[in-house]
Amino acid sequence: MLNAKATVRRITVCLLGALSILLLAGVASAQYGQHPLLDKAADKVIQKYQNSSCEQLWQERQQPKSQREQEAVNFLRSDPQMRAMFINRVAAPIANKMFECGMIP
Repeated sequence: MLNAKATVRRITVCLLGALSILLLAGVASAQYGQHPLLDKAADKVIQKYQNSSCEQLWQERQQPKSQREQEAVNFLRSDPQMRAMFINRVAAPIANKMFECGMIP
């Protein structure tokens, strides 16, 4: 059984990939529900997790994070409102897939 710290780390690692899509989509000024770019970026992240096999997700988790992914994380750290909107949109589908894959308890 995994402890809470390991679970949070796994979710964080998986979300890093998702966050790079947000940065690449150019939604720095988007607001949830008001700008289609944020919705499109979130939809891409959700589709990625829904269409990826568990093996693909495990392999991706082991890869080092790119500079763009780190920039996306930094962007969301600096904008709590944007971070909340993005995470609220993608958290449930990602967590469900991670549960199915045994990545979280």
